[in-house]
Amino acid sequence: QLQLVESGGGLVQPGGSLRLSCAASGFTLDYYHIAWFRQAPGKEREGVSCISSSGDNTNYADSVKGRFTISRDNAKEMVYLQVNSLKPEDTAVYYCAARRRVFRLCSLFVDYNYWGPGTQVTVSS
Repeated sequence: QLQLVESGGGLVQPGGSLRLSCAASGFTLDYYHIAWFRQAPGKEREGVSCISSSGDNTNYADSVKGRFTISRDNAKEMVYLQVNSLKPEDTAVYYCAARRRVFRLCSLFVDYNYWGPGTQVTVSS
């Protein structure tokens, strides 16, 4: 059974950092592009970042470029999102999602098939 589980969220002050983790099980991570999405209360879900199955292609939303970094370790079946210089507007539930590789490049504008339950990130002083 394919599963994704996020961890690493929490309460952090503006300007702080967190490392979000996404643990995959039940499938071979090598064959999947992975993306991070987020959803704040009352707002639509937003694509944050994605990484291709091999890790050689990444994309970021303009709102997080230069502050967030996505990475993966296929051997450990893990994907990470390092989030730095956090702002109150980054407050949201963060989800990781998987999509089986069809094209070499990942995209934030396609459907992802598998989702984790999410981890809450709250940025507040």
